[in-house]
Amino acid sequence: MSQQPRPSLNESSLSISIPCRDGVVLGGHLWLAEKKRPEGSVIINPATGVLARYYHRYAQFLARHGFDVLTFDYRGIGQSRPQLLRRSRYRWRDWGEQDFDAALRLMTDHRRNGPLLVVGHSVGGFLPGLAENAPEIDRMLTVGAQYAWWGDYMPSRRAALFLKWHVAMPAMTALCGYFPGRRLGWLEDLPKGVANEWSFRGPRFERSHPVGERWEVLRRMSAVKASILAVAVSDDELGTVPAIRRTLNYYTGAQCQPVLLRPADFGRDAIGHFGLFHDSHAAGFWVDTLSWLREGRNPWPVAELK
Repeated sequence: MSQQPRPSLNESSLSISIPCRDGVVLGGHLWLAEKKRPEGSVIINPATGVLARYYHRYAQFLARHGFDVLTFDYRGIGQSRPQLLRRSRYRWRDWGEQDFDAALRLMTDHRRNGPLLVVGHSVGGFLPGLAENAPEIDRMLTVGAQYAWWGDYMPSRRAALFLKWHVAMPAMTALCGYFPGRRLGWLEDLPKGVANEWSFRGPRFERSHPVGERWEVLRRMSAVKASILAVAVSDDELGTVPAIRRTLNYYTGAQCQPVLLRPADFGRDAIGHFGLFHDSHAAGFWVDTLSWLREGRNPWPVAELK
């Protein structure tokens, strides 16, 4: 979320439409494994303000290794953007309650073989717990999964990030009627509701919901029974270890394994919030993830956090 990553190209996929229960139709892509009995079905959930196509190379990689893979843009973003964004009433919670739930139903209906899997980046690792059908998920791999409470930001960057996302962003959103992230070169444009939920989020996610709905948020999160391998990266200024733990604390019914990876583990000086989905990690991190997605085996046992 700190800067716009370089998008990848789309190759060898099917362009699909994903209908949500509330009538919104999302744009997405589906990669089919070239085998009759795939290893499983994977849904890739993007970070906030990041186009789904940034994850296309990873999706292609997974398809080549035997998985059916779905990528999609949340409402208000990329292929799911309305003609007039400033008039939309889309909220962050809708991305989980409506958009991810629709993606999950689509992959459940079309699953050919193997477990139902989710790869969630940043807020994309938190949103699955808001979906009604989340108990259908067998395993999740999350990377930097958090919901952007400023108190969890990296201490050395906390003041600068607070000014950027919790002062400048809501001010620009109020002025424009949506957040013009693309014009600023920060990320994609965001609907007003999404930007404001991020800017004004407190330490408890459910408190951004009306009082009468908060119990339902907690119930849905606790209903997730999937095994979760939660990756934190030591130089990620947003997805810090406290932020990862805060997210996992909502998944009270899941089996969670948090791990802390370091750039040196991959021969790098830096990785940050976005780096692991860059195709330069195809021979390292991407290959490692196959162990978890195929077998539920943690490929980094020495990095596990207690």
